[in-house]
Amino acid sequence: MADPLYWDDAYPIALLLNAHHPEIADPTQVAHAVLRNWVVALEGFSDDPHAATVECLEQIQAEWVELKLSSE
Repeated sequence: MADPLYWDDAYPIALLLNAHHPEIADPTQVAHAVLRNWVVALEGFSDDPHAATVECLEQIQAEWVELKLSSE
């Protein structure tokens, strides 16, 4: 079983999102509601699905953008 994921685990969440959604070229264009749903659906997600803050979601997006940039 995967390690549990929580909203403040931005980097591991970004890694998983990048693997699950390789078609996303610019993660900042993913609506927060969609991003929240994708995170909650990840295997190992163990946090309160309704506890996501805008700051948490933006941090996940920022980490995801960094992953995209580093893979170019």
